[in-house]
Amino acid sequence: MTVYFIGAGPGDPELITVKGQRLIRTCPVILYAGSLVPEAVLEGHNAERVVNTAELHLEEIVALLAEAHRKGQDVARVHSGDPSLYGAIGEQIRHLRELGISYEVVPGVTATAACAALLGCELTLPDISQTLILTRYASKTRMPEGEALGDLARHRATMAIHLGVNQLANIVDELLPHYGPACPIAVIHRASWPDQDQVTGTLADILPKVVAKGFRRTALILVGRVLGAEGFADSSLYCAGHGHLFRPPGGAEPPRG
Repeated sequence: MTVYFIGAGPGDPELITVKGQRLIRTCPVILYAGSLVPEAVLEGHNAERVVNTAELHLEEIVALLAEAHRKGQDVARVHSGDPSLYGAIGEQIRHLRELGISYEVVPGVTATAACAALLGCELTLPDISQTLILTRYASKTRMPEGEALGDLARHRATMAIHLGVNQLANIVDELLPHYGPACPIAVIHRASWPDQDQVTGTLADILPKVVAKGFRRTALILVGRVLGAEGFADSSLYCAGHGHLFRPPGGAEPPRG
């Protein structure tokens, strides 16, 4: 028996991995985070038991996993996005280890990836930014020392900020000294869902735009000079003068075998 922590992706039912979909369709027990995972992700399942865990607390969830273990039933534990990012699987795994229950994590498409796709941009551009910081704004969960938003902003890297749209004014205040008022920013609401929406602007003008849209939750903030950047250098990957294993310089035939 195995508990599979499955990343369902950001919302679009087609943005789940083949492995994740296969497990959902074959596991006899499904526990899914219904507040963020659409029921369409579960289509085609043959499970004996399907439970929406949105209204359950940790102990109740662990009890369901332990019950399935006693019955020898594999469990598809379905989380939104990628379960390793703000998926609250760490505490579940800790209990599984204590109970001697095996588990496996199946990666999923992240909300950050879905937002970049919606914006039609690359988050790492030559000469602009080669680093992406995924973080959140401190509210109920405190940030460890050195991980406050202002500390991270000193790098001026591309940044994806989760769970912070309600604190956007404070976020802008902390970013401004490091990125400057002209720095591009985007706030994406429910990326890849049918009602997805977005607002783009700069740190100087983003606040009234987001207020006008009424975004209050399920939104991700992207900030950095890569958003809408022009005039950056081409990467060396496809440069004619740059050779590598699969494309030697000067047009020589690549090695065979």
